[in-house]
Amino acid sequence: MAIEKRSSEVWKVLGAVKTEFGKFGDVLAKTRKKLDEARNTIDQAEVRTRQIGRQLVKVESLPAEEASQVWPEELGLPELEDDEA
Repeated sequence: MAIEKRSSEVWKVLGAVKTEFGKFGDVLAKTRKKLDEARNTIDQAEVRTRQIGRQLVKVESLPAEEASQVWPEELGLPELEDDEA
């Protein structure tokens, strides 16, 4: 009798685990979808960056002093470290 009771409890626990495992799979699928969307967005940004870069090749860079007059540091972007560029 005690073995049957324990067996029943084990089956209930396993049933609950199976339900939760299914939910976990759903969360993983949603996470994968969001990561794929983020990857696609980054890919699109890289394409745009290359397109802009190709156009900017035609533009001559200003010396730093002139550039700072046109684009004051207060309005500027943070400087990138060498490994970020």
